[in-house]
Amino acid sequence: MAADAGLDVVVDGAGTGAWHIGNPPDRRASAMAAKRGYDLSDLRARQVSAGDFTDFDLILAMDNSNLQNLRQMAPNGASATIKLFMDYAPQNPHREVPDPYYNDGFDVVLDMVEQASNGLIASLKA
Repeated sequence: MAADAGLDVVVDGAGTGAWHIGNPPDRRASAMAAKRGYDLSDLRARQVSAGDFTDFDLILAMDNSNLQNLRQMAPNGASATIKLFMDYAPQNPHREVPDPYYNDGFDVVLDMVEQASNGLIASLKA
């Protein structure tokens, strides 16, 4: 979406825990993404590293628990801004992106991610 908007940015994803390091995305997430034209086949899970807090300008958390974890993980001298992803979708009443793993809500989560991504892109372009 950022490239389509003409932005030259680096986008990466990581978890605050080490549970799935090296694994591809959930097959249901990949299938839902593919239906909307996103290819997740090259993605592999990794854990947030200390370097992320200086290598990236902005780190976005999907929920308050991960937001708190990220703030605790941030090393001294960290320059990245840490925010909730849904801050970029103020029109959405939900401030946290739910984990779709147990309720098969991958379509709802992707709707939320696209909505917040559009807001983030607008913010970056402004």
